[in-house]
Amino acid sequence: MSHVTAQPPGTTTAKSAGPGRPKDPGKRAAILAAAKRMFVSEGFERVSMDQIAAEAGVSKLTVYSHFGDKESLFAEAVRAHCEEGMPTDLFVAEPNTPVRERLLAIGNAFFSMIMTPEAIAGHRILCSPQVACSSMPAAFWEAGPQRVQQSFAELLERRVASGELEIDDCELAASQFFTLLKGEMHAQAVFGFQCSRRVATTPEQHVASVIDLFLRAYAVRR
Repeated sequence: MSHVTAQPPGTTTAKSAGPGRPKDPGKRAAILAAAKRMFVSEGFERVSMDQIAAEAGVSKLTVYSHFGDKESLFAEAVRAHCEEGMPTDLFVAEPNTPVRERLLAIGNAFFSMIMTPEAIAGHRILCSPQVACSSMPAAFWEAGPQRVQQSFAELLERRVASGELEIDDCELAASQFFTLLKGEMHAQAVFGFQCSRRVATTPEQHVASVIDLFLRAYAVRR
């Protein structure tokens, strides 16, 4: 990222580890886990790299060595959350799996991921005035939604090639798919509000209804 958070006077950013000093993956995982916990509980602005280092049990220089700045650390936390909730193998080619079954698996994984407390807190952080005017929304988009939508668009292209779906613009269809999955339930969770006027719908019912709507639009008519 081009934007770098100013560090306190006297702080020296750690240099990248050279060939003789490979970065410790265990420390990286501990830093990411600590950052996710603290961003959720305290918010982005109120958390310092010192606090994250103390929570992870490492030095501040180690945190800077792995991630560079707090914005980059937030983006990597988003990426790790998305890769954990929607791993790459969720999008690998499985031509023998019926398309509806495959879409249900992806839809349920996505909805479960975006409804976690970490994801809801991250969404609220991005909507805060201080963060919305920074470079972080773009970093978030590249680290999370863009990766997921691109992987799903490629899966749709394979299903179009196999004659199961009829889609002119798979990238647009992927965007529509995930937007529909968020729906009202995700918006209410972000607002901390649940409308009592509607009949209760389970997450599974919500996802299934989105899949049915998507297939009515794009399934090949036989």
